[in-house]
Amino acid sequence: MKAVEQVTSQGSRPIRILVAKPGLDGHDRGAKVVAAALRDAGMEVIYTGLHQTPEMIVTAAIQEDVDVVGLSILSGAHMTLFPGVKKRLVEKGREDIVLLGGGIIPPDDAEDLEGQGIARLFGPGTTTRDIIEYITSTVSVD
Repeated sequence: MKAVEQVTSQGSRPIRILVAKPGLDGHDRGAKVVAAALRDAGMEVIYTGLHQTPEMIVTAAIQEDVDVVGLSILSGAHMTLFPGVKKRLVEKGREDIVLLGGGIIPPDDAEDLEGQGIARLFGPGTTTRDIIEYITSTVSVD
């Protein structure tokens, strides 16, 4: 499998990613599928579970020393939750953590969020291979 080769040969350690479900959204099947695919591709994955606040997500990301935070948002609160996590990462001096995510996000909102420093947003129909390839081409580990 090509994606596994990319992840395992990229650096001396696996890419570490925190997958989180912020806010009141209770639908986590997609987040679990993505988390499993990332793990199968050789990444270390921490899944925080449902109903996380931006503060909880950033605290966990720093404690776990992750390279990437991936948010899954289907609740419509993406214009509050993504910037909330990004702001807290910056406040903690962790702009180096790549923030990306997915969900039902209108194109205009996605463009605005990417302009605010959200690395990439994946919509419905995105393959796990596309997500893996984006992460492995964006994140370099020592």
